[in-house]
Amino acid sequence: MSLIEPLAAAAPLLVGWTTHGLLFRRRLEAARRCPLTRLLTREGWEKAAQRRILRGNAAVAVIDLDGFKAVNDTFGHAAGDAVLKATGHRLHLWAGASDGTAGRLGGDEFALVMHAEDFHAGIQQLHELLTAPVDWQSQQLEIGASIGAVPTDGLTLSDALAQADQAMYEAKGSGGRRGPRRHQPAADVRPEAAR
Repeated sequence: MSLIEPLAAAAPLLVGWTTHGLLFRRRLEAARRCPLTRLLTREGWEKAAQRRILRGNAAVAVIDLDGFKAVNDTFGHAAGDAVLKATGHRLHLWAGASDGTAGRLGGDEFALVMHAEDFHAGIQQLHELLTAPVDWQSQQLEIGASIGAVPTDGLTLSDALAQADQAMYEAKGSGGRRGPRRHQPAADVRPEAAR
């Protein structure tokens, strides 16, 4: 018996397992992305953020949409979905231009990891991009955004997120709907906030 016969017999199995593996990988990747915004979900974003932080010179931002509930309540969930899709698209474009990655943490809360230079130079531009009206059924939906950002120098991802979250609450103001601040920033780290 030649070597060709066993290989020919194994070929359909090999093709089947390879196809199964590729389909499984695609399904797993799809599960790590928000189906509405196409951004990474929390788990996928945190893994990407860890990798970006290890490369150095990074910053983390937390974004909360202001007035999102009012859009949902006034115009319905289809309008809210349009706002989330537009936000996801805008964050994806901005992150791509700033050597970063965007993710949807849940609800109307998003996160970015980016090059630190873009953090210092671009938070105001990011705010303007996110608060541009969203076209929906011949209407302009107005939405706000509170952004808290902090450089990650010497911080774990968890600490950077906590400090960015605190800066975001400060941007939202004392009437923020998320409750009291949980962490105080380190004295040498200056979080930035935009509203």
